[in-house]
Amino acid sequence: MRSGKRKILGNKTYLYLTEFFAGMSVMAVELGASRLLAPYFSSSQIVWTIIIGTIMIAMALGNIYGGRTADKRPDPDRLYGRIILAAIWIALIPVLGKYIIIGISAVMIFSVNHMFLIWAAFAACMVVFVFPLFLLGTVTPSLVKFTIDDLGDSGKTVGTLNAFNTIGSIIGTFVPTFLTIPAVGTSITFLIFAGILLALSVLYFVSGKEPGTGEAKESEEKDVAEGKKADKKNAVKVTAGVIIFIVACFTGKSDSFAFWESNLTYEGESVYNYLQVREDEKRTYLSTNVLFGVQSVYEKDGKLTGMYYDYAMAAPYMAGIMEKESMDMLILGMGTGTYATQCNRFFDGISVEGVEIDEDITKLAREYFHLSEEIPVHTYDGRAFLNAIDRKYDVIMVDAYQDITIPFQMSSVEFFTLVKDHLNPGGVMVVNMNMRGENDDEGITHYLSQTISTVFPNCYQVNVRGTSNREFFASENPEMLDVMASNIAKEDNDELKYMMQVVTEQLIPYKKAVPTSSAGVADANYHVMTDDQAPVELLGMRVIDEMIADEVNYYKKIYKEGGLEGLLEAFEF
Repeated sequence: MRSGKRKILGNKTYLYLTEFFAGMSVMAVELGASRLLAPYFSSSQIVWTIIIGTIMIAMALGNIYGGRTADKRPDPDRLYGRIILAAIWIALIPVLGKYIIIGISAVMIFSVNHMFLIWAAFAACMVVFVFPLFLLGTVTPSLVKFTIDDLGDSGKTVGTLNAFNTIGSIIGTFVPTFLTIPAVGTSITFLIFAGILLALSVLYFVSGKEPGTGEAKESEEKDVAEGKKADKKNAVKVTAGVIIFIVACFTGKSDSFAFWESNLTYEGESVYNYLQVREDEKRTYLSTNVLFGVQSVYEKDGKLTGMYYDYAMAAPYMAGIMEKESMDMLILGMGTGTYATQCNRFFDGISVEGVEIDEDITKLAREYFHLSEEIPVHTYDGRAFLNAIDRKYDVIMVDAYQDITIPFQMSSVEFFTLVKDHLNPGGVMVVNMNMRGENDDEGITHYLSQTISTVFPNCYQVNVRGTSNREFFASENPEMLDVMASNIAKEDNDELKYMMQVVTEQLIPYKKAVPTSSAGVADANYHVMTDDQAPVELLGMRVIDEMIADEVNYYKKIYKEGGLEGLLEAFEF
């Protein structure tokens, strides 16, 4: 008597639920992938493209393999065995994923000279995420094979399967973003969906079988033996899957992406960012990326930071701060509020408000960076905020660019025109550009500068010493430098006055390019970004490549001279 199929397969609802949870898990893993990679490679459109592309490759290959396997060996045990394997792999991502990413980055950074973020993110996606999603890609073609009883209703059955998959994908998109990741973090989100897949498969394997079909007596013993052997293998799969999942639950729930750091003041995730706060005796730092970049620095002694915040304080002088009883300032991209705190500390009669899309950063600003509760911060997108208000300001600071993550909608002619419309007469816009490269004619700062100069007739720039930042000042007032000079002369704070003199000495006018030269030939240096065309990710990538190349060359030299021991000493291991 040949062993029959499992009773649960007679319930099509269970098969539809398998399709539902497979679709849900694919989307949850995709969103989890973005959160796992973002602290190391940013969350730019480039990284999202890599994630989506590699996952689509995995799903396509899974569909092909699943269809061929279902035709050759239509055994549901094999499908649910693959789902168990996918669940185990997904459960192990929180345990091993970040170590794999760091390992890949360490290898790639010494072997790739160009487009490091692209190649490293692509390699990380291929290693960490492709295999489990390839396995989940086999679900749909296999289930088609198992659910169609009559070709007469095959269209209805396939349509129902696809509907359950789509609905699951929709729910799998919203649940991680709005529920699990904000509430319990990325690691536990992976574990939740791995657990769902595992439970689905365990339910299948523990279900009983229907009575077998009659066979010739000479093959009966052989069939029974093969059935028992298969049952033992399946029992091992289920047991191993449950044990590994339980181990992963205890070892993979750490929220630490910077696992090598032992003295972080705060580490966590928001809907938009990875967040890290660390302190020393003199300063508090905010980072939204593990591998590179510090977004905010707060001086505990209340003095100037020596960073771009100090240079940007020239904007109130350009707008006549010492000649006015009051001044209104708006900061788009408030962050931890260091600039607002400094302006309040050094200027009288200035009213500052900020816009910050990430509410969790604002909470950190209040708790660790001493942002006053009296300074209002609107949880909003900067451009959307300007569209929603009629108020005008004397100074508007644009500080919304984080490493390679540069919002295109705040980099275009249309956006800077909107900023200009919200400035009072004689008002000044200051933009913090944080990715100044050596080849500036091809970098993001050049494109931004060109774009701004088409909106504002008077533009000046200054490079912040010792950093990749550039402060760009723009106004419709042709006498903005004269206003600045006369206001600095009235300043009685020696520290601030000296800083403004340093800025004045380094401040240079920005010469606007024109669409065509005097000969009517297109100017090769004319680069203006619009809402329709703003390649901010690719432009930023060029600068990142330069920065990484400079840093890697330094360590390559150490390795060449001192070997591995010298390299370990350089990293203070």
